Amino acid sequence: MAYVALGSNLDNPRRHVENAVTELGALPTSHLTASSSLYSSAPRGTSGQQPDYINAVAEIETCLSVTNLMAELAQIEKKHGRLRGEKNAARSLDLDLLLYGEQVVTTLKLTLPHPRLHLRAFVVLPLYEIAQQLRIPGRGRLEAWLPAVSYQQTRLLSEVNARNSACQ
Repeated sequence: MAYVALGSNLDNPRRHVENAVTELGALPTSHLTASSSLYSSAPRGTSGQQPDYINAVAEIETCLSVTNLMAELAQIEKKHGRLRGEKNAARSLDLDLLLYGEQVVTTLKLTLPHPRLHLRAFVVLPLYEIAQQLRIPGRGRLEAWLPAVSYQQTRLLSEVNARNSACQ
């Protein structure tokens, strides 16, 4: 299983996130097995005013390699008008690969598990919603990180939890 965090705070962010979830399910040799509800969170690490983010997490079963999955995620971001530039800038769509099975990867372009996933309520809460028994390699059970993010303001927007059948 691969887990992808989705976030948007520009140009109808809810639509970007919902459409991106659908697009994840259409990736080659992949199948969307679950998607979380939508959550709202304030931008982090920004110097100026930005709108709140709409966030979710998707679980996909995929036969794509990590490299190919990352390339597909970049294409979805590009399709949604994602421009890479200033760090922590507002964005139309951000897709972060959180986990890819039990793989631990550290390269210049990718770190798995995502190095800050356990410290962000807007990731931990939707991830816990769809994968309560999840273990994060090198960090233990996801559930153990709930107290660490409890002070962060993340608001449930809508319960649209969709769990789909396994790949065929």
